[in-house]
Amino acid sequence: MERDREDEAAWGFVSTGESRVPAALAIVAALALYLLLPNRLTIGPGWIIPVLELAILVPLVVTNPSHTSRDSSGLRALSVALIGLLSVANFTSLGLLVHRLLHGGKAGGRQLIYSAIAIWVTNVIVFGLWYWELDRGGPLARTRPDHRRPDFLFPQMTTPAAADGRWVPSFLDYLYVAFTNATAFSPTDAMPLTPAAKALMVAQSAASVLVIVVVGARAVNILS
Repeated sequence: MERDREDEAAWGFVSTGESRVPAALAIVAALALYLLLPNRLTIGPGWIIPVLELAILVPLVVTNPSHTSRDSSGLRALSVALIGLLSVANFTSLGLLVHRLLHGGKAGGRQLIYSAIAIWVTNVIVFGLWYWELDRGGPLARTRPDHRRPDFLFPQMTTPAAADGRWVPSFLDYLYVAFTNATAFSPTDAMPLTPAAKALMVAQSAASVLVIVVVGARAVNILS
């Protein structure tokens, strides 16, 4: 019986839906950061991506404010498309920034630093969203007792006594994983278990290194 309780804490599920609000607020924050980038670092006019993102986000929040309250593959496809579009926009901005630096683009040091910070923070948000959608098949699948094995191993899963019964990570847990991976360039407390999780963490670390090492060093050199 005790072992069953430990398994429930480590690999358990929740019967109530997880709110979409934290993830939605994170997306809005990422869009706000995107609007702060200069036009030469965005895809077309700076307002196009935010408008497209909001066109997907608003219907999702209005029709299904709890991500796990409705079993619909279409809704999850919209969520993945939302994160994918944000990912493409941020990686494009990073590529354009590095291209300008390597090919003699002129920009003030402060503007470079502000742009690099915006891209780095957006990188954290984007991968926090990807981890949230990936683990155990997504927020909806995590509410089911027959969900697949986890993609991430959290401390609460190896030390069940430290967690409440039926504990599962929330969006903020995945955002924390993304932040620590972007700063340490490696997993800290949550370990990736599947190839997909490892590939995402590698991509995030590579983008973070590019921002901090290449862009940061160049910006500081301009300021000096």
